[in-house]
Amino acid sequence: MLVWHDLSCLSVWLQGEVRQRGFHPPKSGQDSALRRYRVERVIDLRDMQLLLALARHHHFARAAAECGISQPAFSMRIRKLETELDVSIVKRGNRFQGFTDEGETVLRWGRKMLDEAKTLQQEVQSAKGNVAGGLNIGVVPTALVYAGRIPALLAEDYPGIEVSIRSASSLQILQGIEDDTLDAGITYSDSVSNDLMDAEPLYQERYVLVAPKDIAPRKSGSASWSEAAALPLSLLEPGMLNRRILDRMFQELGETPKIVSETNVFTAALVQVREGFAATIIPEVLAEFTGNLNGAVVLPLEEPELAKEIDLIFARRQPQLPVVEALRKTLLSNK
Repeated sequence: MLVWHDLSCLSVWLQGEVRQRGFHPPKSGQDSALRRYRVERVIDLRDMQLLLALARHHHFARAAAECGISQPAFSMRIRKLETELDVSIVKRGNRFQGFTDEGETVLRWGRKMLDEAKTLQQEVQSAKGNVAGGLNIGVVPTALVYAGRIPALLAEDYPGIEVSIRSASSLQILQGIEDDTLDAGITYSDSVSNDLMDAEPLYQERYVLVAPKDIAPRKSGSASWSEAAALPLSLLEPGMLNRRILDRMFQELGETPKIVSETNVFTAALVQVREGFAATIIPEVLAEFTGNLNGAVVLPLEEPELAKEIDLIFARRQPQLPVVEALRKTLLSNK
């Protein structure tokens, strides 16, 4: 098990931030408290992992389950950490009530400690000429087809990278990168406003109308947004960024689309197209993989043409995680 031996972060916290909140080091005569205060104590990274799981779930039982231990054992380790640091980390009641101010400080440093430990492991492998490790990527649903080719692309030059691709909303991707559950994200450039993140443009997302042949405005060529609005449509849910983009377009054109169903995945909408029940609007990159769909018609949406930039985003850090840098180089060289 990894433990944190570089205690500069912990020293800063104990001697600085917590002191500013009213906590002062014990006097030399208070032997037991002084022992707890000493920064020579080794901090187990596993405790930081438990805290971050609790921050994600806001529930002791679910956090314990994610970490693979029982809830009593989970709670005991948190209490032990509080005793060692001589602060209350968690606000307790009948249920989880959040973190104390000191607890938020521990969380912040815990994220840094885990991030540096992961960077250390990957840099050691990279120094040996072997970029390896896990790479967790959050992807908005509209870019999943694009992201699906990433494992094969990386395997050509970086066979030691294990890729995990997760479908997520733009907000979930930003949160995942901030709390270090995601290493990178593929999302709309419009959603990236955090100064702590870097972004690399990947491609322009354009849209097509996919309609059952019996209700399609024509069999070939293109379609207008007004023609699409007049058809029964199955679209993504309003809370998803892709849907908000389409809604803004219809609103700007003064059109009220005829929406007959909503879903959080394109698959369900495409099934409705195949059954002849509704049309849908999907990214052009996805249309290449839809298949025949019982003779459905695919028409690029123009008048006007709508394009949205899709970016690769990742936390701004020096040095960058080797697996993230490998991902960046690979995607940019295959644009």
